[in-house]
Amino acid sequence: MTMNPNKITELFGIKYPIVQGGMIWTSGWRLASAVSNAGALGLLGAGSMYPEVLKDHIKKCQQATNKPFGVNVPMLYPNIEDIMDIIVQSGVKIVFTSAGNPKTWTSFLTEKGITVVHVVSSVKFALKAQEAEVDAIVAEGFEAGGHNGRDETTTMVLIPSIREQINIPLIAAGGIASGNAMLAAMVLGADGVQVGSRFAASEEGSAHDLFKDYIVNAKEGDTHLTLKELAPVRLLKNKFYQDIQEAYANGATKEDLVQLLGRARAKRGMFEGDLKEGELEIGQVSGLIHEILPAKEIVRKMMHEYETARAAVKGL
Repeated sequence: MTMNPNKITELFGIKYPIVQGGMIWTSGWRLASAVSNAGALGLLGAGSMYPEVLKDHIKKCQQATNKPFGVNVPMLYPNIEDIMDIIVQSGVKIVFTSAGNPKTWTSFLTEKGITVVHVVSSVKFALKAQEAEVDAIVAEGFEAGGHNGRDETTTMVLIPSIREQINIPLIAAGGIASGNAMLAAMVLGADGVQVGSRFAASEEGSAHDLFKDYIVNAKEGDTHLTLKELAPVRLLKNKFYQDIQEAYANGATKEDLVQLLGRARAKRGMFEGDLKEGELEIGQVSGLIHEILPAKEIVRKMMHEYETARAAVKGL
């Protein structure tokens, strides 16, 4: 299947304008390399990796694919300087930054010949990212899994709002797990899409099989954005989620919520498979994911759906 080149495929040197989200505990070298080998852009999720672990994943990804891949770096990371040095020294050419000011690292990376993309959840931060001279923006709507924007702007509103204000390439994220949704996002002004939850439920994803099964069995309404006092996060509803709701009902303070959250909740749930006490981060679109597939098949299926949908709308 072929597709006409566009701003995203040309920017990254890939076949399809699909980016795999660099999700914590899910996006290791097996997933990133499989997605890149399928013609999309694979990302390593540095947010759940110590520096030396990231270095190992980059090396293994380079051995597993000769196609472009990148690294997603949450800038709140405590070892951010070490992470950036490893990225540069390892020859990574694409970096997605999030959870911080894009001005902090963009010039450092671009001076090293690295393509920089920044993740935003509002027009305000999209403009700040463009001002920082990033190469592209990911606009992530309220539907997305994991840590999210506070404004609760949906993808369908966010994409055209940002498209109206910026002139650099735009990637849509949040609620996209099919070719139909990809086409819709591009009609709204996106040049490509970033897909997280659909790849979380892939054979190559490094999340625990019990978490993958939980995603597949999720229904519409089974996720909720919570913990806004700390950092908004969309979770599947489980015992830990119910504990959060009880804490709110009992008038929990921010300090109480920090204590309840504790440490390594996401690792416990997503990586170790504790479906009761773990933090299970996933998007609303999990209700539309019904099977665990190889990454190559996910990309192939999305592109087939995209082309089918594009042909169908010509008749409207």
